[in-house]
Amino acid sequence: MYNPRLETFIRVADAGSFNKAAEESHITPTAVIKQINLLEADLGIQIFERTHRGLALTKAGISLYKDAKYIIGYCRDSVTRAKNAMQDDTNIIRIGTSPMTPAQILVELWPKIHALCPEIKFQLIPFENTPENAREILANLGQNIDVVAGIFDETMLNVRQCSGFEISREPLCCAVSIHHRLADKNKLEVQDLYGENLMLMHRGWSHYVDRLRDDIWKNHDQINIIDFDFYDVGVFNRCENSNDILMAVGAWANVHPLLKVIPVRWEHTIPYGLLHSKTPSRTVKYFLSAVQKVIS
Repeated sequence: MYNPRLETFIRVADAGSFNKAAEESHITPTAVIKQINLLEADLGIQIFERTHRGLALTKAGISLYKDAKYIIGYCRDSVTRAKNAMQDDTNIIRIGTSPMTPAQILVELWPKIHALCPEIKFQLIPFENTPENAREILANLGQNIDVVAGIFDETMLNVRQCSGFEISREPLCCAVSIHHRLADKNKLEVQDLYGENLMLMHRGWSHYVDRLRDDIWKNHDQINIIDFDFYDVGVFNRCENSNDILMAVGAWANVHPLLKVIPVRWEHTIPYGLLHSKTPSRTVKYFLSAVQKVIS
């Protein structure tokens, strides 16, 4: 980043002698003199006056001495900053967050994770949950975002070209408007949904949701299923405005202030955890290992 002969120049100027500078540098006086001669030739200036009384800095040498000290100090500091930045980047887990992929589960686990790997830090990266963003972000995990928390299954992982780390099995719940007739209940019976429109993601999105769909078609045909294509804020708005019921999970309780997420007395669940690259970095592997220890 700078001419290393500047350090030899500083040492000679401080010592006032080629011999003393050579001792400090653990090289021969001849090598020191050669470096100074080459430095003067490279710069096109004379920096030392050689007299029988010893060495003295020329005016050019005095000017260079002041600047060289600054240059060397700045370069050393810049290398330190670069190493620190590299270390920081290595130890940072970048978590993508959106209304449908909140980082709350990691916030809850964080004290125990931090106890196992105190050097790891979190950085939250907000993003808008659109179909385009979902495809782009999940297919390129590890570039700008390392992990995203959310529901998943093998089908979605294959489509999105990523991997999933299961933390829990979350019950499939129902979100209703706070003005809905069912909003006063803290738990729903399947029969409570009779005569209602239930919004489900289209078939093929998740086999866990497809199991629920098949169960309803087979055993509860009094429930009217309405398909939709993607979970975004618009779907939650639609649920509130239309008074329809939306399949949801507990982690989405705060997505919409006018909706209430209510568990249902059935056995349908879906994996919930961390989506990450199929080839995670060493730090992400270390982090996932810590999460595994915490949850087990």
